[in-house]
Amino acid sequence: MINQMDLGQLKKMIEGKVLDNELMSKHTSYGIGGPALAFVEPKSIKDLQMIKSFALRNEVKIYCIGSGSNLLVSDAGINGLVINLEKYFKKILFNNNKCYAETGVKLSKLVKESIKHGLGGMETMIGIPGTLGGALVMNAGAFNQEISRYLTAVEIFNGKDTVERISSNDINFGYRTSSFKSTDIIIGAEFVLNPMDAEEIEKNRDIANNRRKSTQPLKFRSAGSVFKNPKQGQPAGYLIDKAGLKGKSIGGAKVSEIHANFIVNDADATAGDMVKLIEYIRKTIMEKHSIFLELEIKTLGFAEGTFDA
Repeated sequence: MINQMDLGQLKKMIEGKVLDNELMSKHTSYGIGGPALAFVEPKSIKDLQMIKSFALRNEVKIYCIGSGSNLLVSDAGINGLVINLEKYFKKILFNNNKCYAETGVKLSKLVKESIKHGLGGMETMIGIPGTLGGALVMNAGAFNQEISRYLTAVEIFNGKDTVERISSNDINFGYRTSSFKSTDIIIGAEFVLNPMDAEEIEKNRDIANNRRKSTQPLKFRSAGSVFKNPKQGQPAGYLIDKAGLKGKSIGGAKVSEIHANFIVNDADATAGDMVKLIEYIRKTIMEKHSIFLELEIKTLGFAEGTFDA
């Protein structure tokens, strides 16, 4: 078990920041989550190497997260080191229609910079919260566009303590999924975008923005769509809506009355409230439609099997 003295050693080993017993509620869009053993903000690849070495020596797990915009963390917290690249890995470079960005960059920032350079393709993702790293892992998308469509390569700090360049052709992407390993820490990504007329790009952006504002509960604490859309049939939000579950609440967790596939933190919800509401929704949809709704949000710190049924 790591103690304060051990964490003190980690603080001396890296240039970045180490926060002991940091509440994950400070780092998730839900505002939910107990303490992590340590919340670590590395400043360089060398820092990542030191963190990995420390974790192996102390037999503690590492979890890499983005801005926590699609993450539900348990009330008990996370018994491990949580790595976040937002503070220092924020470089964006353009060369004609090619773009390189580090994965701590906010996706919305990357989209805005692409638009400034007259490059289209990702403008419909302007309102997706979170970092580029999280967007790649989730293969984020909006309005018939997915981020993997324009990806050419990624740089990964893998389990071998090296930075590896991987072609996008060697990564399997699907609907809100990718083949990245849990031990992979994505450092940067390269894209080839489409030179487009500025007015056309801005028109696409505005259409997407307006649709998002009119259909999503942006004023409430949420983590985006909770469930993946079934491979066949109607979208998850439609099924939940038709089951009469809009407005259904358990504790402080509530099914949005604006978009039924959003569960919002309506009144200081706990992770336990969220779990119970997710179970209730799944049970209802299974009874009415014989469909098991898969989670789209990521979860950390929960006992194995919590979300299996």
